[in-house]
Amino acid sequence: MITENDISKSTSFEEYYQLSEHLAKEGKTTGNNQSKELIDYSKLNFSRMKRILKTTPIAPDVSETVDCLSDKLTWIVLTESWCGDAAQNIPVFTKIAEANPNINLRILLRDENPELMDQYLTNGAKSIPKLICVDENFNELGTWGPRPKFLQDWLYENKANPKMSIAELKKEFQIWYTKDKGQTLQKEMVLLMKSWTKKECLSI
Repeated sequence: MITENDISKSTSFEEYYQLSEHLAKEGKTTGNNQSKELIDYSKLNFSRMKRILKTTPIAPDVSETVDCLSDKLTWIVLTESWCGDAAQNIPVFTKIAEANPNINLRILLRDENPELMDQYLTNGAKSIPKLICVDENFNELGTWGPRPKFLQDWLYENKANPKMSIAELKKEFQIWYTKDKGQTLQKEMVLLMKSWTKKECLSI
């Protein structure tokens, strides 16, 4: 579960963005593994985040529900700068949080918080990004991750009936993200917030 200590250790998206930019320039990455492969991913992911922030429009579904969501929520996201799914989704979370002042988006690095990550595994794996939503009293309302349901279902289907390698599938995911421009995730988060907060006015 998320505690006040977790919140105090977390950073804002702006701080995470600045860290990612610094690491990209320095040829480094977050996390325990400083391999060339992950460093290259981190550099690519910073460019992705920068582009997504500029090109992702706020979905009408998000804008139209701002007045409805009066509850103070904190979204804690576990991530690392080398993660391609994180680079695609965290900027979209930022857009949603910017649209609604009642959403406080905070970032924690996975490898620096192993005990917390172990509480939020996906089928036994430390998959990221992982979002945990809590209310003002740190009551957990729900979780999301590590990618939109459409892509996660695609992954499970490919594992059950392999049609392409994981590397090929990841490339297809990135193509999908680029075409979708964060619209599917925004709709998904509105529906999840409706489920988490029990507010009927949150509808699409």
